[in-house]
Amino acid sequence: MKTMTAAAALAACLSLGLAAPALAQAHGSHAAHGQATQQGAADHGHRHADFQSGRFHVRIDGPEHPVGDIILIPGLTSSPEVWDGLTDQLKGRYRIHRVHVQGFAGAPAEDNATGPVAAPVAEDLARYIAEQGLNKPVVIGHSMGGTIAMMLAARHPDSVGKLMVVDMVPFMGAMFGAPGATAESVTPIANQIYASMSTGTREAYNTQATASINSMIKTESLRAGPIRDMETSDQQVAASSFRELIVTDLRPELSRITAPTEVLYVLFTGQTPEFTDMVYRMSYQGLPGAELKRIDNSAHFIMLDQPAAFAAEVNAFLE
Repeated sequence: MKTMTAAAALAACLSLGLAAPALAQAHGSHAAHGQATQQGAADHGHRHADFQSGRFHVRIDGPEHPVGDIILIPGLTSSPEVWDGLTDQLKGRYRIHRVHVQGFAGAPAEDNATGPVAAPVAEDLARYIAEQGLNKPVVIGHSMGGTIAMMLAARHPDSVGKLMVVDMVPFMGAMFGAPGATAESVTPIANQIYASMSTGTREAYNTQATASINSMIKTESLRAGPIRDMETSDQQVAASSFRELIVTDLRPELSRITAPTEVLYVLFTGQTPEFTDMVYRMSYQGLPGAELKRIDNSAHFIMLDQPAAFAAEVNAFLE
């Protein structure tokens, strides 16, 4: 992969799938993230976890006596609605915990207003699992959510029962540097991308991000919701999050993951299946037990473009 200019890298990063997501209107932080209210349940059919964090709040769906718990983590600027289809299929048996990161899709930035986002969200998720008394939940993360899920599973291995990563590699920075790139070597380009994303006009940001969303979702009818979520996300939180993703290399931490792991991914734009498969095999060679599966005829949002295939993979993984 060749080195990019800052402008080209910005365009590329926004097409990698991290500047979009979700289905339906965004809404705010719901009663200080979490006291489950009757109003919230009436409006949305779910309740909110009684958990205090300035990093995220959690929607809960499912029966009183579930067979297990599943935590769903969306990507950059994503709303929990990106998981609506999967939640509807699973909530009859499982208790579903859908994370809404502060600063994304209408939620106030709060503690994510400055500094890293993914790493502290992962730490608070470990606390969430402990305080809620969850017994080794299944954790599924898409895009940036996949990075957060890997951080959680590697840094708190006893907290996670199973791990699924949806269309994300452990070192996204490799996309922005020469072969052999390191977190240190891609930091200058990450800083340039951050400056461009954080200081540009909102109009320019929205235009670029809208184009990227359109490239990340093949199903045209499902693009409007993710675009609204992007437009109601905090530009600074998105920029900080993206910089963090570029300079985060989780490859050395993969060996710490003990949970059974599956990675779903799609064909790289303009590349062959063989090349895409090779990149994923190399990326996850530090976790030799991971099962890698390519989902064809889909863009970055597999759960939107191929909902039946995605749900089938998740159900098989849960069994």
